[in-house]
Amino acid sequence: MALLTFLGATQQVTGSCYLIETRDGAKVLLECGMRQGRREDEAQNRAPFAFDPASLDAVVISHAHIDHTGLLPRLVASGYRGPIFATEATCDLMELMLLDAANLQEKDAEWENKWRARLGKAFVEPLYTVADTEQTLTQRRPLAYGQTQEVAPGVHITYHDAGHILGSAIVDLHIIDHHLDRHLVFSGDLGNACSPLMRDPSILTDADLVLMESTYGDRDHRNDEETLEELAAILQAAHRDGGNVLIPSFAVGRTQDLIYYLGRFYQEGRLPQQAVFLDSPMAIRANAIYSRYHEQFDTADRERLQAKGVKRIEDWLPVLRCTPSPEESMAINRIKSGAIIIAGSGMCTGGRIVHHFKHNLWRRECHLVFPGFQAKGTLGRQIVDGASSVKVLHQRIAVGAQVHTLGGFSAHAGQSQLLDWVKHFDHHPELYLVHGELEKMQALQQVLQQQLHWPASIAEPGEQIAL
Repeated sequence: MALLTFLGATQQVTGSCYLIETRDGAKVLLECGMRQGRREDEAQNRAPFAFDPASLDAVVISHAHIDHTGLLPRLVASGYRGPIFATEATCDLMELMLLDAANLQEKDAEWENKWRARLGKAFVEPLYTVADTEQTLTQRRPLAYGQTQEVAPGVHITYHDAGHILGSAIVDLHIIDHHLDRHLVFSGDLGNACSPLMRDPSILTDADLVLMESTYGDRDHRNDEETLEELAAILQAAHRDGGNVLIPSFAVGRTQDLIYYLGRFYQEGRLPQQAVFLDSPMAIRANAIYSRYHEQFDTADRERLQAKGVKRIEDWLPVLRCTPSPEESMAINRIKSGAIIIAGSGMCTGGRIVHHFKHNLWRRECHLVFPGFQAKGTLGRQIVDGASSVKVLHQRIAVGAQVHTLGGFSAHAGQSQLLDWVKHFDHHPELYLVHGELEKMQALQQVLQQQLHWPASIAEPGEQIAL
């Protein structure tokens, strides 16, 4: 009987990783994500893999976010040379995101080794290098939605649109082991049905076992129109107060949503700010990939863009200024009012947003908008939880800016949407909750029992179950 081992994103949001092994000898790794957030979580990224990477037949990826792909170069550096399957758009986005991650790993190691040299301490090695990543990218194997592929002996996969970010997929696996046919469905990250540009998550009805994400298992998001009105009010308040608006944003997914929404305000004459800065080289390049796959956009949103003659996402928001170079980024900090600054990283763990914090976070006339989830242990979570001051670039800065959290902009399904997606499965297959903090999993587990009379298990780290 085939076995499934839960290796990551168990009772936490990041580090997605699951191992499937059959008695016939097939070994498939589902996801290879990086752990993010608390220092002790990130330290686990350097721990030895719980399996021999060279023994794997295949790796299957649901989408490009680093918490699902971020350890792929380390897997390859440890000896994996097999195929890495993902949708076509995910393959393109992986190149963008993994090369960026590798550059950060190398620069962080170089910076730390400078002070280690002065203290006579041993040098550290980057988690992986650009060379490791370049080898990883040669192993990508793109699959279209709906195309079935045998990825290992007896293991077939089909991707279905998950509606989370461009290229995101629900992974549908058929596993034939000793003539026993088992059907596993992994939700990946399910999209918020209100997200712009993305289609609604595909509905599946057949499975023996379902692994379902639970990032927002404890609550629903606000109505998207209410959230848009709140954002419009924040922009008006910032205009009156004479400050800037800071928006930490994930380069892939959230940024494109924000450009769409701000473009809508501009088209309606409701954008008071004169300039919107996209200060993220990765997000700028991601925009080009999104534009290349515009046929995968939601039909209504695609038609709305086409009606305005928009071929590139940036053209939907004419006051958008992209600042790819460090010099252009630094120049933004001479602007004291009237600017909207969208910059990475989404949880404020690094990137250009922290430099803008240095110049704006302490200013009471400025506004800070969090459009998405902030994981435990991140700088963003500290601010959301009400910290009066935070450490930014090795110095402590007061949180004087007005802080806003917009729950309706999440790219993840809320509780009711999770229930609506999973209830379509016939005969209540075995259900395991993954990719969520424990309290959110427990809340979803309770409501599944109350509303659908469906027991759900919460996977334990390292737990192994028979398929």
